[in-house]
Amino acid sequence: MVYKYDFLIIGAGVAGMSYALKVARAHKGKICMICKTSLDEANTSFAQGGVASVTNLAVDNFDKHIEDTMIAGDYISDRQAVEQVVRMAPEQIKELVQWGVNFDRKENGEFDLHREGGHSEFRILHHADDTGAEIQRGLMEAVRHCPDIDVKENHFAVEIITQHHLGVRVTRRSPNIQCYGAYVLNPNQKVDTYLAKVTVICTGGCGAVYLTTSNPVIATGDGIAMVYRAKGTVADMEFVQFHPTVLHNPNETHPAYLITEAMRGYGGILKLPNGETFMEKYDERLSLAPRDIVARAIDKEMKIHGIDHVCLDVTHKNAEETRHHFPNIYQKCLSMGIDITTDYIPVRPAAHYMCGGIKVDLNGQSSIQRLYALGECSCTGLHGGNRLASNSLIEAVVYAETAARDSLQHVDLYDFNDKVPEWNDEGTMTNEEKVLITQSVKEVNQIMANYVGIVRSDLRLHRAWDRLDMLYEETERLFKRVKASRDICELRNMINVGYLITRWALERKECRGLHFTTDYPQHAYDK
Repeated sequence: MVYKYDFLIIGAGVAGMSYALKVARAHKGKICMICKTSLDEANTSFAQGGVASVTNLAVDNFDKHIEDTMIAGDYISDRQAVEQVVRMAPEQIKELVQWGVNFDRKENGEFDLHREGGHSEFRILHHADDTGAEIQRGLMEAVRHCPDIDVKENHFAVEIITQHHLGVRVTRRSPNIQCYGAYVLNPNQKVDTYLAKVTVICTGGCGAVYLTTSNPVIATGDGIAMVYRAKGTVADMEFVQFHPTVLHNPNETHPAYLITEAMRGYGGILKLPNGETFMEKYDERLSLAPRDIVARAIDKEMKIHGIDHVCLDVTHKNAEETRHHFPNIYQKCLSMGIDITTDYIPVRPAAHYMCGGIKVDLNGQSSIQRLYALGECSCTGLHGGNRLASNSLIEAVVYAETAARDSLQHVDLYDFNDKVPEWNDEGTMTNEEKVLITQSVKEVNQIMANYVGIVRSDLRLHRAWDRLDMLYEETERLFKRVKASRDICELRNMINVGYLITRWALERKECRGLHFTTDYPQHAYDK
């Protein structure tokens, strides 16, 4: 089947839904949102902490937020991108509220602001300890009530369509690569052709390439891999943020349950299981140091002591207040026999957020014409070497705004490309060798966890490169033999993303931001 939409959005988190709602207001064409599973399963839903924005002007200002972001990003961040996000944030918060998103407020009606690691002021808007789920709920309701948006749940984008599919040789040096839409796998396991004037990639992160992650199992880096295969530009892939504190539970790894950074902002103290503190050895900000420092510190302490977790202690805080601020974490831990008001919380680091991704400009436009990328799959330059806590949700909404404005200005200049051929799977057989795919997924997870984790070395990275190259060759041969399915497409994407993280890590010959290598221990500024 061939479908035609003016705006094709691949992904349905905060970035995709807010873009769809902003474009729908203009009534300039049909909008389709491709959703890999159900509308409510997105990385957004798993974001507990909150949204960073300057709202309390009595103590806070844009310059402070900009400087905090630059410091956390290890001064690799693009200052223009940082300024755009910070200055546009308050207006976008108002829009989220208008769409029905609820943020916690004090009795006087002002926002109840939290503070998180790396922030110099209390500026994190939140909804208890499930802010992402609340934003997802509010936006889902708005999307479902919008008649101009078609939502295709349980559909999977296989490839974006460019001149390559018309028989033109496309390389990374090719000028004017254009996107004409995407090939999409439907629930009946048939690949349909979706032609679009504008295509927007909002596929989230790639935490599922690691053995343990706070991301849902669907976070396989699909958008980044598709754009890379289409010869689009990606950047900063070495900067994988590991959240320092997920709940240590070997039975839950995709996703591992997140213990929000707001809990450390609230006063939680990191300790060894025997009660000793350790952060004073690593940073004067102690448990409120930026995530990369905290994650490396925990990783080192676990290796020194031969333990599989450390602990977060909030037992010194008021029990009623703790239950009020963190009701979901309290109940989750209680279900495992841990009362966080009297017991330590066992925590360990896990892959959490990709700071790099599809390189875009201030309007979210990628290097491929007619193709935008928003949210975690994009590299706007905001995060640099390390994301400042709670900057990601607001980045998604701000760039949804600039991308909506830009694409609405240009959509009338584009036409559908009716020369695009339909997907050809003639001669391929149904895939019954599932064990080949599941085994390869496990191998990718182990390679990335063991060789391309929090602490790296050239030896480990080269070993990862060699292993991933072998898996790539095996998987491409299998992909050509079988019909397209979600599991083999996800495996291809995971291998592509693992390769990109490894390659970018090998090319950075210094310790910078989230990239820490034992071969080049000096920081960029210490050379």
